Amino acid sequence: MTERIERQIERFAPGFRDRVLARSTMGTSDLEQYNANYIGGDIGGGVMDLRQLFFRPDPRLNPYATPNPQLFICSASTPPGGGVHGMCGFHAANTAFKRFSVKSRTR
Repeated sequence: MTERIERQIERFAPGFRDRVLARSTMGTSDLEQYNANYIGGDIGGGVMDLRQLFFRPDPRLNPYATPNPQLFICSASTPPGGGVHGMCGFHAANTAFKRFSVKSRTR
């Protein structure tokens, strides 16, 4: 697919290929071998169905918090899932902010 993708980019951005210095490609099995979380080569963390919306990455009330009170998760494995919207990070940051601002007020 690399050749096809580059041809399409070249079609709209002539000279693109001349600027490419190196390439690195991986198939789905290579991705899974590289990172066991990429099951079947899926970098988005797998299916995002209704069950996964509430129990992803682990069944807990706040999917951005972890058992470690100073560690939070923001990734494609947290709601609302993968994409370029940044909402996983937004919600993880809000969780951290609430946790630390409440503690600082009670001291």
